[in-house]
Amino acid sequence: MPRQIAMPNYISLTEAAARLQTAYRVLIIGCSGSGKTTLGRAISDAFGLRCITLDQEVLWQSGWVERDDAEQYSMIAKLVQEDRWVMDGTNPKTFDLRLPRADLVLWPRLPRLACISGVTRRWLKYRGQTRPGMAQGCPEKLDAEFLHFIWTFEQTVSPRIIEGLDTHGPDVPVLVFRSRKEMTGLLTLSGAPAQLS
Repeated sequence: MPRQIAMPNYISLTEAAARLQTAYRVLIIGCSGSGKTTLGRAISDAFGLRCITLDQEVLWQSGWVERDDAEQYSMIAKLVQEDRWVMDGTNPKTFDLRLPRADLVLWPRLPRLACISGVTRRWLKYRGQTRPGMAQGCPEKLDAEFLHFIWTFEQTVSPRIIEGLDTHGPDVPVLVFRSRKEMTGLLTLSGAPAQLS
């Protein structure tokens, strides 16, 4: 008989703000263009947590060469053992390493047009350059394959996220954002001086 999927441990904005003030390890997941890295940097600045961006530190090598799964897994296994961090990166295949160490999960689950707008603005800003939060030698790009990934993210990736949260972190509190305004609201409620751009 297939395993029954439960709902993750969703919490409110005010609950998340209170938890953020004392969290040692915060995991930020979600679709490309949703603002994960920007939010991670703001939390890092406000609360003194090391900012770990998996795109930059683990996933990509120069020239958009992706590390193999085994090497990524080994690198993440070491990173999660650090005492204090805010980590942005979604891949549910490594939730078994990351979720048991997380005190709080933040999930910007914005509409797909908002995410496409986010990656388009990013591309226009950093076109031909490597943006902050990306591995050196990976200039910003925007192509049909990437846009398709974002357009179908809710159907293809979000169910795997929910299953992973339920399997590997059923007791870890999860805050879902539906807008960038809510993300700024979390920072304000938690007393963080940083604002999202």
